[in-house]
Amino acid sequence: MIQSKDLNFAYPRQQALFSNLTVHLEAGSITGLLGKNGAGKTSLLKLLTGLLYPQSGELSVLNHNPRKREVTFLSDIFLVPEEFFFPPISINDYLKAYTPFYPKFDYELLHNTLKEFDINATNNLQRLSHGQKKKFLIAFALATRCRLLVLDEPTNGLDIPSKSLFRKILAGSLDENQLVIISTHQVKDVENLIDKIIILDNGKVIFQQSIVDISKKFCFISGTSNDIEGAIYSEAVPGGYRMIMPSNNAETEIDIELLFNAIIKGPKIE
Repeated sequence: MIQSKDLNFAYPRQQALFSNLTVHLEAGSITGLLGKNGAGKTSLLKLLTGLLYPQSGELSVLNHNPRKREVTFLSDIFLVPEEFFFPPISINDYLKAYTPFYPKFDYELLHNTLKEFDINATNNLQRLSHGQKKKFLIAFALATRCRLLVLDEPTNGLDIPSKSLFRKILAGSLDENQLVIISTHQVKDVENLIDKIIILDNGKVIFQQSIVDISKKFCFISGTSNDIEGAIYSEAVPGGYRMIMPSNNAETEIDIELLFNAIIKGPKIE
C-alpha cells in the first residue's frame, strides 16, 4: 500500500530532513508514527498525501505517485491534520459540499459516530468548540471509507471521555483493506489501538516492528533497584522502576512510551 525507497526531502535553504528514507506499510493495520519534535512526522504524512514533494527517490501510495494528485488517489485518502479550519456553515451544508469527493462515503457510519460524539448535524461548524470540531473531522474521515487514513495528533483537544470514544469508534469502524497511520506524542491515548510502530529520528526510520513481534522479544515490568541488573532499559518512577527485560515467554502489556525512550536514549534495540 505504501512503498518508499531512498526518499530524499528538504525544505528550501535547510538541511535534508529525510535522506534515503525507506518505508513499507500494508493494509490492515493501525500504525503509530512516533518521533521527537522536529523528527519529520508531519512532513512524512504530507509527502504520503501529496501535500509535499520529495526531491528524489521512489514513493508509491495506493499504487499512485502522490505528487500527481490524481482524482482516484485523492478520493481514497484522508488526512486529519493537527491544525484545521472550517467555513462558517452547518455540518449538513459541509456534507453536501464535500461528500461527493468520496465515492464510498458511509452516511450511516457518520450518523452513528456523530451520535456517539453527541454532535448535531444542524450545528454551525465555526460555533463548535475545538474539541467538537476535531470529533466531527474524525467522524467525517472514518465515514469516507478511504483506504488510507492519516491522523496527525488526533486526540489533541479531546477530553478524557472523548478519547475513550475515539478509541472505541476507530477500532470498530475499520476493515482489513484500510491502513491507518497515527502520528502522536500522546502514546498513552492510542497504545491499545496500534498494532505496528514506526519511530523516526534524524531523517531515518530507526525502528519498525509489529506489536506482536515486540511482545515476543521483550517484557515490560515494574520492580526495584535490585531488579535492574539484566534490564535492557530502565527508568525511575514513583515507587521503583519501569524496565524492559528480554522475553521470558510471559506476555506483558507493552509500554510504548518506555519503549520509545529506550530506542531514542538507550542501547540499540531491534
